[in-house]
Amino acid sequence: MTTLNKKQLNKHLFQWSVKEIRQGQLWPVSVALTLIIAAIFALSALAERMEQVIVKQGKEALTADSVYRSSNPIPIELIQATETLQLDHSSMVRFSTMAFSDNAMKLVSVKSVDERYPLLGELKLSQAGKMVSRVAGNQLWLDERLFNQLEVEEGDTITLGDADFIISGRVVEEPGLSFNPFQQMPSAYIHQSDLEKTGAIQLGSRVRYSYFLTGSDAQLESIKEAVTLTPSDSWRDQNSESRTNEVFQRTEQYLSLTVAIVVIMAATTLVLTCQHYVSTRLKTIAMLKSLGASKGWIIRWLLIQAGILLLAASVLGCLLGIGLEYLLRLPLADLLPNPLPPYGVTPALLAISTSVLIAIPALGIPLSNLINVSAVNAMQPQQVVGNYKRFFLVLVPITALLVMFRDNLLVWLVLGGMMVLFAVLALISVAMTRVMARLPLNAEFKLALSRINRSSLSSGIQFGALALSLMLLAVMWLVRTDLLSDWQRTLPDDAPNAFALNIAPYEKDAYLNILDENSIERSDAYPIIRGRVATINQIDAKEYVGGEIDSDALSREINFTFSDAIPSYNTLLEGDWQPLGGVSVEAQVAKELGLELGDQLGFMINSQPVTARVDSIRHVEWRDMKPNFYFIFTPDVLEQIPATYLVSFRVQEQDDALLNDLSRQHPTVSLMDIRVMGAKIQELVSQIVWAITLLAGLSVIAGALLIFTLLRLSLGQRQNEIQLYRTLGASKKRVVRTIWAEYGVMGMVAGIIAVAGAELIVAAIMKWGFDLEIQLHYSLWIALPLLAFCTLGVVVNSLIKRLLIPINKAFS
Repeated sequence: MTTLNKKQLNKHLFQWSVKEIRQGQLWPVSVALTLIIAAIFALSALAERMEQVIVKQGKEALTADSVYRSSNPIPIELIQATETLQLDHSSMVRFSTMAFSDNAMKLVSVKSVDERYPLLGELKLSQAGKMVSRVAGNQLWLDERLFNQLEVEEGDTITLGDADFIISGRVVEEPGLSFNPFQQMPSAYIHQSDLEKTGAIQLGSRVRYSYFLTGSDAQLESIKEAVTLTPSDSWRDQNSESRTNEVFQRTEQYLSLTVAIVVIMAATTLVLTCQHYVSTRLKTIAMLKSLGASKGWIIRWLLIQAGILLLAASVLGCLLGIGLEYLLRLPLADLLPNPLPPYGVTPALLAISTSVLIAIPALGIPLSNLINVSAVNAMQPQQVVGNYKRFFLVLVPITALLVMFRDNLLVWLVLGGMMVLFAVLALISVAMTRVMARLPLNAEFKLALSRINRSSLSSGIQFGALALSLMLLAVMWLVRTDLLSDWQRTLPDDAPNAFALNIAPYEKDAYLNILDENSIERSDAYPIIRGRVATINQIDAKEYVGGEIDSDALSREINFTFSDAIPSYNTLLEGDWQPLGGVSVEAQVAKELGLELGDQLGFMINSQPVTARVDSIRHVEWRDMKPNFYFIFTPDVLEQIPATYLVSFRVQEQDDALLNDLSRQHPTVSLMDIRVMGAKIQELVSQIVWAITLLAGLSVIAGALLIFTLLRLSLGQRQNEIQLYRTLGASKKRVVRTIWAEYGVMGMVAGIIAVAGAELIVAAIMKWGFDLEIQLHYSLWIALPLLAFCTLGVVVNSLIKRLLIPINKAFS
């Protein structure tokens, strides 16, 4: 090759690289890299936001080094011990009550704090654009949402309980966060000196007292030892507060699983595409070498192609990742603060570096064979002998994967399960085609089945990939559909849609009379008393169950009630209602705690011990929206303990004025309009369904790309065989029918296997995960095989013309 020719080759090196990519040999590489970058970018960006909100805030999320929490007033000994050690301290009393403006009303979470709150972190309050960080007497600060919901502005007057307040300003940012969307009511801050005049705290009211402390570890331990905890009390610090971000941890784990699946599928696509590229370019590289092209020049040519692909994938992947991160955090919109902290450039760097790590073996191993091909291959094809040390490149992404997901057991369990499932689906599919080959079919189907069964390994991989991708899509869709339909089916048309809580004994009759006079259908009024399960058969409850049961009845204070009989809408399973000294237990709680008839239970209520005998066990349908309880006592057990009352009722749109008047006449009663909560639930469900559908779509795209690549390779490998059929005289019509028969069988078998697997998995999820009725989805048995056939049809149709060229024409 002359010097001039070498200069010309160098001049056109970039143009050749672009042309090589544009011809369609390497576009799946760019798509696969884009998917990898987008998925990792979205996950790491969301995780970075969560980390800044929760982890990096550390103790500021608690507003102190340690927090004492109780449903009872702060004990004197704790206050005295704090003053003795001269520790910085602050306190909060938190309760729910109705807020009234001239135009609207809203159930709010009132936080009564002193002037020292918060000890750590920052409370940002805005008054006419001026920032304030402390609450003073005769002030009221409202969550931003309340200004729209109550239709008020700064300086307006609203009512909390029995007291009127002038709105001082807006709550811009709170130091502590609550991550339960159904408990996260809009906040209102007042000073503790104004607490009593609200009249909202009475005997039996649901109140949370918090006492915040800062100091050394030794000082805090000394304080904790000076206070004897009751079942209603607890200490919280940075370590014990891990349950606070459980929602985020589970969400991140689920996202990590999806990203891992996408990365594995896309990485497999990279490997297969590069192998196909190498197999089609051996003669090209050999001819270039025979014309004088050096090994270094070829390396530069291939690196330019890889660089173009990586650059395009990085730009598109980051843009797609930004949009994907936004869509994935939609279900957490009510949980995350506003504005959100920025995630910076870290997600982009992590995503791009990860894709490079994956591309190193995916591109490096097959392309090293291409670089080492001999010029002799241009005339006489030879086996390319490569250096086996190149396979150590596989350790690069594997090491990164181990580091990234080392603590995510769910990822490794599910990925292992997917590998097993892949193999099972492949084996079942191949077995089905072998059985089908014995059936009396026409010549095209016989030839197609013969071709499938001759290459069992290749066919099994194709079957497994197609069936697994289709099954994952079906599972995602069926779980979504079944959950939504169950919600709509199990919510009765006449279910109560409003609850009145915190009704004081002296106003109970008046409140109920108003409902009855207006013909409002209501439940009985149930007394509500907060307490904990303390002992079972004179043994500490947690020790009795082994300390490993995460039962809602043991982990927190719950609502108790007493009655002359169990509710008519509960089903008695065991025992009988007794008039004295007894308690009726909900069946699931009885199972979790191992309770039987005759067991003696001890409870701690308002620091007062109470005992009762298990006389009956009943089934409760929680989804009927009626007042239900874990424990219902006989009246003699709790009649001496102060209680407030709860009643549920059903209202229509025309009753809105009545609700407004009722709340104004009884301002300390908390009214929960389930119509609003139901809309909130539906909104959250829709957002979560959207996120799940989005994640499923991302996995399906990666799976479809993998399937397309597998089938493309399969058809490419069969090109010589099909062309030989044509050369030997097989008609174009016969060959086309055989190809469609083969891939039609593949689509039908993979679709049927996928549907069967999806039905089994969804049945297990519905039965043991959600305790719902199992049902068959008949339409899916038609839709999924049809979808599989259409996917295969796109691949076949895109390549069939080139495959039908006879060998003598192909080389003429």
